[in-house]
Amino acid sequence: MIAVVILTFIAVFLIVCALFFAVTAAKESSAAVLKRRLRRMAGSSSDLLSMPDDLRTEIIKETPPLDRLFSRIPALQNVERLLDHAGLKITLTNFLLYSFVATVVIFAVVYILSRRYLLATGFSVVTIVGIFLFLYYKKNQRLDKFTEQLPEALNMMSRSLRAGHSLTSAVELVGDEIAEPAKELFKTAYEQQKLGLRITDALINMVDRIDCVDLRFFTTAVSINSEVGGNLAEILDKLADTIRERLKIKRQVRVFTAQGRMSGYVLGALPIVTFLIFNMIMPGYEDVLIKEREGQYILGYAIISQLLGFLFIRKIINIRI
Repeated sequence: MIAVVILTFIAVFLIVCALFFAVTAAKESSAAVLKRRLRRMAGSSSDLLSMPDDLRTEIIKETPPLDRLFSRIPALQNVERLLDHAGLKITLTNFLLYSFVATVVIFAVVYILSRRYLLATGFSVVTIVGIFLFLYYKKNQRLDKFTEQLPEALNMMSRSLRAGHSLTSAVELVGDEIAEPAKELFKTAYEQQKLGLRITDALINMVDRIDCVDLRFFTTAVSINSEVGGNLAEILDKLADTIRERLKIKRQVRVFTAQGRMSGYVLGALPIVTFLIFNMIMPGYEDVLIKEREGQYILGYAIISQLLGFLFIRKIINIRI
């Protein structure tokens, strides 16, 4: 009974803290909004290092201490990069707080209802995995949408260059006219250029904010053109046509591998879902797998086999184009 009361108190306390931080963030002042925009413009370490000294010092000074601390941890740097690639407007500190609150609340609720630590732990693990799966889903969704927009953006820049505008004006045009997520990326590159960064370096920094192979081709072409010269408008048109052909082939491959992808998802989720359902319907049914040595060997072998099978299926259907 005492454990239930303690878990309930912790869950309610964390929910109140999360709501407080959410309301505080929603009511931030215009100065805070400006500072947040500056930090977002230096979202990666390469962006920050390439900025003027005065601006870099100001951004570092305005970054919250916890964010600076977490940004020094390699594992959390990858999480912060994932948040940036997913396009989520949330700091690393807030993400860790919300994830921790969600995990503890799920654990408390499941334990109060079932009084079983194993089941509550299982749901907590599923919650953590689900959060990161959501991040990867948002990252891939944003990447796919940006890749679809990139040929249009390149053609827009090509037309602007043929009309006699500079590369900077062409980037500004794309940032004003195109839809998200390409709008934010090109607009950030233009704003970085206004703050003293070379336009070629600002475009190269876009690669750190979204992991797109086609964008790397574009930034490489712009960088080489700035060094040796040439008809950049024609290069952009040809690159846009190449990207469109690649996207056409990629869609055909996704259609052909749809059944294999669905099989991988179902086979990967089925054992976990079945285990949790049996644990809820018949508590203690899995004790032989956890308490007995032979059961532990069987459970470990099953988990390893399941992971290997999922990886093999993913390797077969993941055709790179």
